[in-house]
Amino acid sequence: MKMKVLLIALAMLVMGVGQGKAQAPAEPGKFDFFLLNLSWSPEFCVTHPTNGQCAAKPGFILHGLWGENLDGSFPYHCSSAPGPAHPEAYADVTPDASLIGHEWDAHGTCSGMAPDAYFSLARKAFQTVAIPPELKGLDHEIMLPPSGLLEMFAKANPSFPAGSMVLSCGNNRLTAIEVCMTKGLVPMACPVGIRACRANAVKVTPQQ
Repeated sequence: MKMKVLLIALAMLVMGVGQGKAQAPAEPGKFDFFLLNLSWSPEFCVTHPTNGQCAAKPGFILHGLWGENLDGSFPYHCSSAPGPAHPEAYADVTPDASLIGHEWDAHGTCSGMAPDAYFSLARKAFQTVAIPPELKGLDHEIMLPPSGLLEMFAKANPSFPAGSMVLSCGNNRLTAIEVCMTKGLVPMACPVGIRACRANAVKVTPQQ
């Protein structure tokens, strides 16, 4: 019986350690680097056509600027501080007020910055990434390997170091491009463990 109790306690300890990597202690401003997420809006709008971001039929939009740690953990929902008083001020890069609210609650509160400072920094990060001309105003579906899409971005952003961009997909369709950046918004090689698309080929939903 004692052995059974010991084994259960040990199992619970191991589970606790395993779950700890998913989320770092909620300490605003304490993280190693940023992960910038550029969401491919056309794919999102296929399943959410009434969402506010879909009316203008944008291409890539700013989903978020997330604090990450090199060990794979990340701070999340660090406080209940209110978000920006005028979220519409950031509609040029994130045309969805509800997404702005979510991003502040989940990630902005962990940035160590005031709401407007955080979203201004996120906009600046977004604007440093050049979108490949092949993906601007895309009017037909295309399909190519993830490496092909990443090569497009590498060509459009020649100063970015190798391995600084990763592609995200769902059901073999492009959902986002992510860029690893220092806290000073300098592109950096992503650490091992950043989730990336494993599909052999991905389809890109047209913008129009």
